[in-house]
Amino acid sequence: MSLSENKVKIMEDDNIGRVIWKFAIPGIIASLISAVYNIVDTAFVGMLDNTLAMAAVSVVFPLFILINAIGQMIGVGASSYIARLLGSKDKEQADVVATTAIFTSLFLGVIFTTLILVFLEPILRLLGATDTIMPYAIDYAKPIAIGASLPIMMPTLANIIRSEGNTKLSAVAVALGAVINIVLDPILMFNLNMGVVGASWATVISQVISVCLLASYFLRKKSYLKLEIKNFKLSKTIYREIISVGTATFLTQALISISMGLLNIASKPYGDSLIASFGISLKLSSLVIFVVMGYNQGFQPIASYNYGAGNYDKLRKAIKISIKRTTIFASLATIVLMIFAEPAINLFSNDSSVIEVGAKTLRATLVMYPFLGFTQLYATLYQSLGMSKEALIVGTARQGIFFIPLVFILPKILGMNGVLYTQALSDLFTVVLTAYFAYKTNELLKLKNEEDKDIKSNTIEVLMES
Repeated sequence: MSLSENKVKIMEDDNIGRVIWKFAIPGIIASLISAVYNIVDTAFVGMLDNTLAMAAVSVVFPLFILINAIGQMIGVGASSYIARLLGSKDKEQADVVATTAIFTSLFLGVIFTTLILVFLEPILRLLGATDTIMPYAIDYAKPIAIGASLPIMMPTLANIIRSEGNTKLSAVAVALGAVINIVLDPILMFNLNMGVVGASWATVISQVISVCLLASYFLRKKSYLKLEIKNFKLSKTIYREIISVGTATFLTQALISISMGLLNIASKPYGDSLIASFGISLKLSSLVIFVVMGYNQGFQPIASYNYGAGNYDKLRKAIKISIKRTTIFASLATIVLMIFAEPAINLFSNDSSVIEVGAKTLRATLVMYPFLGFTQLYATLYQSLGMSKEALIVGTARQGIFFIPLVFILPKILGMNGVLYTQALSDLFTVVLTAYFAYKTNELLKLKNEEDKDIKSNTIEVLMES
């Protein structure tokens, strides 16, 4: 039995809590390393002792998230479909979906590279770049634009590999890229005197290595899923399945990009220091988000597989266990970051104005983070089950449905405090909305379980009679 076949077998283990840890731990480690990388990368930029450079990174970061959102859409949509196909024992179609998704992501990467390079300055202006920030933002953004295909390919490959149960490789690839980025940052930025441009090129080079490692898994025929050109199909059914589920992820990621751009614009009246502060706060709060995401990466294939196999009781148990685990972590992490807000901001800037407003920004951002595990888990669950409507609503609530109206309304009422607390109030509304959907989902799974038991009972009676 191959490693990947064994992973599929592990998903059938009755001890669901143990199974989730087996799948989640590699994702948590990789995500934590990525979060640390984001922090270290920003800290290196802070060493340039240039608030404008820090603000430029804050402006360009939404562009990177938007590019990555394309890959997440394809990867999450395809992995959900693949895991459900594997759960129903249809491996042949799973091979076709994997191949189609990977080649599609490569094609889209080339298109996005071209578009971003042509319209780079207008894009940066839309993301909140001021005249003083723009030169630094262009320098930092160009390498990101050149390598735009990489943040599309990487999540596509990683999610598809994860869908067959191999969470370890996808985690290793992400972690390796983060470590290489951390190593390259000081070399390119300071030893080679490339400044903020060096930080950007370090990101691109590290992504090249991660993509090569992930792609080699298929090219060396180590995967359970088979990647072959003959399996590529321009199928409406495949794209409909990928897009219907992946759209929620894309919009969630894209809305993060849009919301960050809107925050930058709302922060303009209060100076470049507030823009820089939001960038720093985002990187620090990502410690919580990334770990929760890492856990959900392990939860996702298990949820898809058990739903496809009709194991509804096991799925409900997995949901309950996962909410408890992620909520405990998010609560503890939030408390620590709030207590040490000032010294945490000081790691990235010696500017007293940035430290003062940055600590306030971080604490305001974290107010509702203890509930992040609950809301993010259900967003992942709906993607895993192919419930596109629910995935779209819950997935876009936090950064879209609630955030976008609030970012226009609150600053007009509360001034700078309105900018700072937009995310917290949006999170509060998202928790209430998610609770409503969670109740309905739990009732649905109980109903499906009862219907499944009735069908099995009737089948047994018919067989006994015959």
